[in-house]
Amino acid sequence: MASTPSSSSSSGGARKRRGHRVTRRAALGMMAGGAAAGVVGAKVGLKSSSGGELAAVANTLGLNGPQAEAALKTFLPGAKYDEYFMMSSGGHSGQVFVIGVPSMRLLKVIPVFTPESWQGYGFGTDQGNVVLTEGSDPTKSNPLTWGDTHHPALSETAGDYDGRWLYINDRANGRIGMIDLRDFKTKQILDVPNIQTSHGGCFITPNSEYVHISSMTPAVVATKGYTYTPLSQYKDKFRGYSTWLSIDPKTGRFDMAKSFQIELPPYTQDLADAGKLTSFGLGFINSYNTEMATGGDMPGGPGPLEATATKNDYDFLHIIDWQKAEQVAKTGKTVTLNGMNVIPLDVAASEGILHFAPEPRNPHGVDVSPTGDYICVAGKLDPNATVFSTEKIKAAIANQDYQGKDPFGVPILTFDSVVEAQVELGAGPLHTQFGPDGHAYTSLFVDSAVAHWRLGEKAGVPADQAFKLVEKLPVQYNIGHLVTAEGDTVNPDGKYLVALNKWSIDRFPPLGPLHPQNFQLVDISGTKMQIMKDMPIGNGEPHYVQMVHRDKLKNVLSVYPPGTDPMTFKASPFATVAGKERVETSGRDVHVYMTAMRSHYTPDQIDVKVGDTLHLHITNIEQTPDATHGFAIPQYNIEASIDPGEVVNIDLPLNREGNFAMYCTEFCSALHLEMQGWLNVSPN
Repeated sequence: MASTPSSSSSSGGARKRRGHRVTRRAALGMMAGGAAAGVVGAKVGLKSSSGGELAAVANTLGLNGPQAEAALKTFLPGAKYDEYFMMSSGGHSGQVFVIGVPSMRLLKVIPVFTPESWQGYGFGTDQGNVVLTEGSDPTKSNPLTWGDTHHPALSETAGDYDGRWLYINDRANGRIGMIDLRDFKTKQILDVPNIQTSHGGCFITPNSEYVHISSMTPAVVATKGYTYTPLSQYKDKFRGYSTWLSIDPKTGRFDMAKSFQIELPPYTQDLADAGKLTSFGLGFINSYNTEMATGGDMPGGPGPLEATATKNDYDFLHIIDWQKAEQVAKTGKTVTLNGMNVIPLDVAASEGILHFAPEPRNPHGVDVSPTGDYICVAGKLDPNATVFSTEKIKAAIANQDYQGKDPFGVPILTFDSVVEAQVELGAGPLHTQFGPDGHAYTSLFVDSAVAHWRLGEKAGVPADQAFKLVEKLPVQYNIGHLVTAEGDTVNPDGKYLVALNKWSIDRFPPLGPLHPQNFQLVDISGTKMQIMKDMPIGNGEPHYVQMVHRDKLKNVLSVYPPGTDPMTFKASPFATVAGKERVETSGRDVHVYMTAMRSHYTPDQIDVKVGDTLHLHITNIEQTPDATHGFAIPQYNIEASIDPGEVVNIDLPLNREGNFAMYCTEFCSALHLEMQGWLNVSPN
């Protein structure tokens, strides 16, 4: 990025910049605005009147030169699109946020684990209700109505995002959701067997063979769900599971027949990543609590978990050969547990599927470099990034270069044999993302900063710059994760970084004790990192995001083909065309084949009785982009969002009599308020 000109150089004689002449009037405006005026007038090259006005605005707002430049770089006028989309976890909202970069505008909320009324998700429609119900507690005795989304994962081809699907985990309940990026709607939620909670997922293998999700808190798994076991038996009875869900290459849904799990020791498995290129076929999971502590901070107990789970100097990086596991899963060496094909822990150890490498205690991030040669582990309680070598890991496994085995028989690779370097970055390193040419960026939670450093020669870094800290940029405040543009693919773009900060304190007006998260956009294209913009996230606590170039989303629909079932993208058997609307009754089942268009429903009166079951099949026959209609029946808790060409089905047991309004909830036309009707429920 070019340096900002000083006010003195900007206010000298008239000169040309990017094809525009800076006039005396603009120069006077620059002098009034100081450095900010220099940017908005001379650097941007505006005409005299505009330059002066913008300089005055910058001066009024108290913007310095870099701030004014950042404001102009991140502003997008109408009908101008962002270069990138961030797919952000929504934290306790249970949803996914789509955010434009560099504008940092919230563009869309995708409902996943939590009902969302605007899009009719979970309020009577087949899509929302079926997806949420199937993705709830398998026993259906404890329906789940919230989630804590953490780690989104975009589908990949050859290690690059391909724009087909997006997966995200539910940290709270051990579930995973699948979103189709043709219409940005959730198509499947799986309550993953044998997992109660999940932090180590999702991540995608480079050709979308599998999406991985692992347990966080170990549990005692019974043949039907979970069973109570005293914590005194933690080491002997509790186990974790690494889950490899096979992806149907045509639909993006989970193919359970080809999926498998690997039983893990009762350590706490944390973040994870998939190998790529030189490390293809391997998966990596961080862990902590190799002490196998269970807490107990009341009098007579062993002590709080935060103290008893941080005693060891090292925990274990889990190294999984998923290609070898894939083959073993097809043999008779597995067991079936709650419908899942499971490779037992002793088999995983003896077959060479699972190895450990010591890593600094209580790590958080584990991130594979673009070439796959380096695995970067952030220590959390260690100021260093520990860089493991794929080549050295493979050699140590081949040579059985072990420093011992863990209590469960898993081989532990010799630390000095597999580590390439340790780079001191600062206090509280958490997570690393990458740029081109061996650049790496790590979040420092305690320092409230981003550390920019370089990888080694296998990433194309000159030897005199390898594994060295370049720069630290303060952020506000206590950064958790971070993302760079396509920064976890084989071809990172660089250019932009976004810091996901946990605290905002003074950044935004206080609106009660609960403050928003703060996303900060950072320009990493120049020799120095520069903060460009703050964005409050006031509807959840996002944890991780991925940033994909707009061009990768090639198949996004603006309208559905007429009569489409959005769950299958095929013609719905309930599709209705204009003039073919009808009511069909079979016993106590009443089927209404309805159309919606500006500005009426057909039919707009439905006569039924208490005790009937109403089956509404509503087709939006519009084919104009953005001509979405809503459909609501107050007091029956029904809300649907019906996109152009879409068919929505609603099954409604009628348990109360009365005359109930039906109305369009989406402002669709000048006669939107007239788009209504009646549901007349008479006594039986």
